Amino acid sequence: MRVAMVCPYSFDEPGGVQNHVLGLSAWLGAAGHEVSILGPGRPDPALLVRHGLSSEQFTGLGRAVPVRYNGSVARVTFGPLTHHRVHDWLAEVSPDVLHVHEPITPSASLLALWRARVPVVATFHTATPGSRTMRLAGRTLTRTISRISAGIAVSTIAREVVHSHIGIEPVVIGNGITLADHPVRLPWQGWRGGEQARIAFIGRYDEPRKGFDVFCRAVELVRRRHPLVDVVVAGGGTRRSVPGVRFLGRVNDADRDLLLSTSDVYVAPHLGRESFGIVLLEAMASGTPVVASALPAFREVLDDGDGPIGRIVDVGDHLALAGAICATLAEEEHDPRRGRARAEQFDWSNIAPRIEEVYTSVLPGAVADPGLQIA
Repeated sequence: MRVAMVCPYSFDEPGGVQNHVLGLSAWLGAAGHEVSILGPGRPDPALLVRHGLSSEQFTGLGRAVPVRYNGSVARVTFGPLTHHRVHDWLAEVSPDVLHVHEPITPSASLLALWRARVPVVATFHTATPGSRTMRLAGRTLTRTISRISAGIAVSTIAREVVHSHIGIEPVVIGNGITLADHPVRLPWQGWRGGEQARIAFIGRYDEPRKGFDVFCRAVELVRRRHPLVDVVVAGGGTRRSVPGVRFLGRVNDADRDLLLSTSDVYVAPHLGRESFGIVLLEAMASGTPVVASALPAFREVLDDGDGPIGRIVDVGDHLALAGAICATLAEEEHDPRRGRARAEQFDWSNIAPRIEEVYTSVLPGAVADPGLQIA
């Protein structure tokens, strides 16, 4: 089938939604579907190659405008020119299914939804219970929302937010990863990154919701037991100097994966507004032990049915965070097979066919699958 994939956020900046769009598009293309991608900005050519995509599959909407949203900065595009470009692109692509991500974000996805003349699948990535944008959409965009043929939420908490604010019941299908990008030896002894233990933090550390300040307070305590521990931070943010912390700045996917595979603990001290936790999966796929805040989305990702994988601590508790990091470093041997098995459940080979089923369910003449809870 011909699938039109629309991302509201700029590909000039890295992000979970952008990577989801590229990963899903790559799998669909390999499965024989014709996929076209639309979004602000333009991905790095190396990123397209990494996903097995061609530059011809992507249409850019030009520069985006940074807007504060959900405790972060979303780079989006809107206005008459963008509207015309979306309209022309849809006419040219002539899709069988339109797949929009974050459909009520004032950017390309919302514009595509307005212009849709084919079945629409919408994926919701946000989990902000107090979202004013989503509440407003539920009151004022009822006709627009009614254009959605089927909804997908990346987690249970995201589904609850969508249902409470705009009244649809999406099916939960998590984000995907490519397990093959994360080779790991099973098991090992000693430190993975060198002569000293390595602790990794990955994320935009200027955003308070990422919990970087909590992380720094915890690291101060960890150093009392491991004074030479190597603390590495990867991600965008203002230049700063923290004693004993190495800042790598923004890294590409390959360097991020290398950091994870050579770290002894990945720490996710986030304070809230997280809808999934893709880096948790990438850490487990790399065989890296995880210490994470007790956010609903993180709990869901780390729970394989036999309880949490790794260690979960109360949100914002730097004492508990330090204790969990030290306890992880104290383990003489770490066997990553359980975490890797959990990550494998989110490999695109398992995630994408479920999305493909949603596509099929909305095509004209399709018989609804009673196992799919769609809008």
